[in-house]
Amino acid sequence: MISINDLTFQIGSRALYDEANWHIKPGERIGLIGANGTGKSTLLKIIVGEYAPSAGTISMSKDLKIGYLNQDLLSYDSHHSILHVAMEAFERQNALHDEIEVLLKKIETDYSEEVLYKLSDKQQEFEALDGYNIEYRANEILAGLGFSTADQLRPLNTFSGGWRMRVMLAKILLQTPDILLLDEPTNHMDLPSIKWLETYLMSFEGAIVIVSHDRYFLDKVVNRIVESRKGKLTPYAGNYTFYLEEKSLRGEIQKGEFKNQQAKIKQEERLIERFKAKASKAKMAQSRMKALDKMERVEDVDDDNPAVNFKFKFSKPSGRHVIKIEDAYKSYPNVDILEKADGLIEKGDKIALIGANGKGKSTLLRMIAGVEEFEGTCETGHNVTTTFFAQHQLESLHLENTILEELQAFAPKHTDTELRGILGCFLFTGDDVFKKIRVLSGGEKSRVALAKSLTTDSNFLILDEPTNHLDIQSVNILIQALQQYEGTFISVSHDRYFLDNVANKIWFIEDKDIKEYPGTYAEYEEWNSKRAPAAPSSIPVKPQKETKPKVEEKPVSSQTQLKKLNDRLQNIEKEISALELQLKVTETELADDKVYGDKSKLAEINKKYTAEKHLLDNAQKAWENLAAEIMELEG
Repeated sequence: MISINDLTFQIGSRALYDEANWHIKPGERIGLIGANGTGKSTLLKIIVGEYAPSAGTISMSKDLKIGYLNQDLLSYDSHHSILHVAMEAFERQNALHDEIEVLLKKIETDYSEEVLYKLSDKQQEFEALDGYNIEYRANEILAGLGFSTADQLRPLNTFSGGWRMRVMLAKILLQTPDILLLDEPTNHMDLPSIKWLETYLMSFEGAIVIVSHDRYFLDKVVNRIVESRKGKLTPYAGNYTFYLEEKSLRGEIQKGEFKNQQAKIKQEERLIERFKAKASKAKMAQSRMKALDKMERVEDVDDDNPAVNFKFKFSKPSGRHVIKIEDAYKSYPNVDILEKADGLIEKGDKIALIGANGKGKSTLLRMIAGVEEFEGTCETGHNVTTTFFAQHQLESLHLENTILEELQAFAPKHTDTELRGILGCFLFTGDDVFKKIRVLSGGEKSRVALAKSLTTDSNFLILDEPTNHLDIQSVNILIQALQQYEGTFISVSHDRYFLDNVANKIWFIEDKDIKEYPGTYAEYEEWNSKRAPAAPSSIPVKPQKETKPKVEEKPVSSQTQLKKLNDRLQNIEKEISALELQLKVTETELADDKVYGDKSKLAEINKKYTAEKHLLDNAQKAWENLAAEIMELEG
């Protein structure tokens, strides 16, 4: 499908790739991984022809259809609706639709066979290209990515950058390319959308190359890992978990080979040193020296997972109650976030605040931090000292400072040795600490901002998307740091591996209230999956061609029949209202803390909730069918 042979790519005097090789085969789902700065995004740009290699070749068939999602698409702007933008993927179908409209208008006055034949040809081609289903397909994919029906009619330029990126992804998926190149597709996505994308990509029939720092996402989607490291591309035949195991095994073998070779080199050097001064042995010594120079050296294994080796300090511990929220009301125009909400954060809590975008997670963090106005109270406990980390803080870094100077100015009580130790944990070693902030990448700036946050004398941390822009290695460092932290924190993140390894409580916003699950993220997921029947995927795994039903003669409907149907519709509406009310009561019971301690009670209420939800779903389906029948009779 795509063959990369002896690829060399240089930026100035630095070689990002040095005679690298890689062959992408049809149907492969590949995770392209590596530390920040190793050239993953650059490689995708080379494949699509945006960059030219310094040496080597990239071969592919001329008719290969590539779908390429990259962060540059954030700048795409349009006054058209997002549904219109997504449907731009269907270039030929859209062109045929316009041509058919023109011919239909023309046929009103021109009944010639030429026009009729042309119209028939266009309609046949349009149907062959599944033209009658393109809007349905666009609706379904946009819905899966988190857009409501109303959202789909809004202009693209009214959405933030993260939401625009989802529209671009929808457009690429609708093009059904032979190969998808996806650069950080889960950035700016909430958890429900990430899970939907996982399901979609697992059923995608073409090849996929994904650059991602989300190891759970990689484990779900890919069946092959390619690591970009030291200018080479190394394949592993499995998902990310397999890669970790296989790399560890290869590392052990390489360590043994390195150790044996070093012992052999020392032995040879001793022999050469011993005999080179003797005339009778000089020739042999020179021969051995040449052989030693030509020897292909085995490299020692680098440690890609440095341990965090510093202790967090705060001068005074907090009291038992860190944050107490009571009767909180918060809303935006047309959106209610919280209504009479309560929440309590206690000393030692490690809270993950999760949920779909638009539910108010970041708003709640700002309320807790005291930078967002709302009705109600948010009381900070005794001796609580707070640090708030958010992505906008990257903009507050002083661009002309070196990394070390930035931390020195922020944490003057720490010695340079301590600060360099902290920076070393965040992968800034040696002379890296003297780099200017202005030359750093987004991921590097994020690491500096996190290092600053963790040097504060704070016993309570508020972290809004701390894993954004971090590679897997940096996420692991942050996990270790927070596992050692003896204070309290609350964090929003869409990285499930991160959440699973740091949180001991889960918060989520539901029914305009703050709900709490007292356990890890994995335990919450298991509980939540049993809470209600699994919702059907919002998009068919393999969209099927929709056949148009044959139009039959409609019997003349009587007023009596319509009245009966309308009466039934009203009865079902009353039934739905009653079921919805009962479901809310059951949800309140589920949210009761006393229920969690009683397994039999929890199982009983879960069973009740499932049954009520099933009845409500059936009632809603019956209403839809009846409404369709009434519309048909009235039409």
